[in-house]
Amino acid sequence: MGYFNILAAIPGFFLSSLFFMLLWDPICGKLGLPDIGYTTSMLIVITLWIAVAPLAAAARKKKS
Repeated sequence: MGYFNILAAIPGFFLSSLFFMLLWDPICGKLGLPDIGYTTSMLIVITLWIAVAPLAAAARKKKS
């Protein structure tokens, strides 16, 4: 079942990267930060996912 959960998360990763890139555009203009592309957005999202996944797993184990 774990393998299929990973496969189900793949579209969410690409959509999260797209939304992050689209939402970054208005933020970077107001803060004077550089614009990012889709590949940079993917790197940021995967970094956040790697950081949050252990926390979510720990919360799920504690809840059960």
